[in-house]
Amino acid sequence: MSDLAALLERAPAPPDGAPADAPPSPPTPVAPAWGQAVLVAALVAIDPAGLGGVRVRSQAGPVRDRWLTHLRAFLPPDLPVRRVPLGIAEGRLLGGLDLAATLQAGKPIAERGVLADADGGLLVLAMAERLTAGTAAQLAAVLDRHEVMAERDGFTLRTPARCGMIAFDEGLSEDERPPGALLDRLAFRLDLDPIRLRETEGEPLPAEAVLAARERLATVTTPDTAFESLSAAAHALGIDSVRGPLLALKAARASAALFGRDGVDADDLTLAARLVLGPRATRLPAESPDTVPDPPEPPPEPPDGEPPPDAEDEPATEEPPLDDLVLEAARAAIPEGLLAMLKLGATRGTADAAGRAGAVKQGNGRGRPAGTRRGDPKSGQRLNVLETLRSAAPWQPIRRQGRSRTGRRPVRVEVRRDDFRITRIKHRTATTTIFVVDASGSAALQRLAEAKGAVELLLADCYVRRDQVALIAFRKAAAELLLPPTRSLVRAKRSLAGLPGGGATPLAAGIVAATTLAEDVRRRGHAPVVVLLTDGKANIGHDGRPGRPQAQADAETAGRALRLAGHTALLVDTAQRPSDKARRLADAMGATYLPLPYADARSLSQAVSLAAEAG
Repeated sequence: MSDLAALLERAPAPPDGAPADAPPSPPTPVAPAWGQAVLVAALVAIDPAGLGGVRVRSQAGPVRDRWLTHLRAFLPPDLPVRRVPLGIAEGRLLGGLDLAATLQAGKPIAERGVLADADGGLLVLAMAERLTAGTAAQLAAVLDRHEVMAERDGFTLRTPARCGMIAFDEGLSEDERPPGALLDRLAFRLDLDPIRLRETEGEPLPAEAVLAARERLATVTTPDTAFESLSAAAHALGIDSVRGPLLALKAARASAALFGRDGVDADDLTLAARLVLGPRATRLPAESPDTVPDPPEPPPEPPDGEPPPDAEDEPATEEPPLDDLVLEAARAAIPEGLLAMLKLGATRGTADAAGRAGAVKQGNGRGRPAGTRRGDPKSGQRLNVLETLRSAAPWQPIRRQGRSRTGRRPVRVEVRRDDFRITRIKHRTATTTIFVVDASGSAALQRLAEAKGAVELLLADCYVRRDQVALIAFRKAAAELLLPPTRSLVRAKRSLAGLPGGGATPLAAGIVAATTLAEDVRRRGHAPVVVLLTDGKANIGHDGRPGRPQAQADAETAGRALRLAGHTALLVDTAQRPSDKARRLADAMGATYLPLPYADARSLSQAVSLAAEAG
């Protein structure tokens, strides 16, 4: 039975003679994931502006279309729904100068933007993972203030825009996601990709119940302890933004309105914690032995000759505190992939990872448009004709008067040098992942097989992202470049399969070789990422002489040089037990330290990928 059906069963049944808009039970059973997805759509339809909206991770297809059909059915017929295409112009989004009308009329004429047109309704963002930071900031400001405020094209615009947003995330990997500033203001995060079309059959929730809940929302009351319980759960889950519990409280009010309750109760709070707080978690809540309840004591034996006490006289089972109920509900809703990421301790900073997507660079060559700037169309720079005309249009009446006073021939549109607008182009540099593998005797006896398997999985992942990879191995007295930077997965696997093991550990030589290769990669315009797999036990110095103290000092010196060069680095401690030497080396390198003493090849690959996302 789905979460939606279970909640509807717990909702109070309407008494005899109840109005027709009382919430009914679902007519047909539905799959749990689909029932929850439809429930999210219903809550957004009840309070779109208050909840901000939902991030829907899904590729275009029939499942997403069916979810949108349910959402539209939950909305009043006259509620505006506006689509925001990718790359929408700032004037069309916020409003400003109507260029065509201005050129025709000969005077500035303003137009309303899409945000103002969506007042009271919903915005549908296509490919939200590709939103620019500027557009995301403008949308976030509208969600905060519920109005459009802009000064552009000679106009001062201030129009109401109370609306929610449906942000479709069509990214193919975890590092492709909408900007964090926008995600923080959307209450729900929904993933439709695992849902199959056959699971969307049935009618999870009548539209009449949702429309009635919109009218009932204003009368729902909230207990004083509700926000305290949600805040405590958010703190335990590592949610720093206060928007998390605030949005969860609004989701609880919408839930109470949907299920016909006059006030928010424990069921509404646990539902809000699962849907809003769980996906936002950045750490697992600490488990204390004090939270484990003691087993109940057996009841005392009655004296001889006396009947046993009735069950009605026994004390009722004590309900757990509301804070614990809310926290457990949020904990149970943490997605499986996020749960693995939390256990590995790599959760922050995954949106703009230099190690995954390359550094963003501004330029005038290939890439995506990133706005405009004032300038001359020279040196191969691209003139933006529309923005140039938009810049010149407000000044046409003044320029015509100047021409008439000087006796010059009037022109339809007078464009001057200050009006020229140049298209700014940005592109992401390619990433080259440099794998530095410890193939010495100590590593070969312990984790070389797992390290090889993990590197092979990471090589395949880099191939999918079209990144380049390189492989350096160090053993005996020196480091060797087994594979120069390449995109060939076959060459990479062949080099990895022939990687021998055994001998001493020239750790400093491996780090120096990685630094040299990273500098060469950077000079060729790529973003290097160094992934060092070692147990940290060096015994060969930089000069090739044996000696553990000197070898360890040389390795840390080489690590500091790598850090000063500014390269992103990851150190995977492949020893059976995490060692202080590997941790100190990671600190010297400025690298992310990943102790994985019991990991297999796949978990090692996953941990390195997550740390690379964190940059």
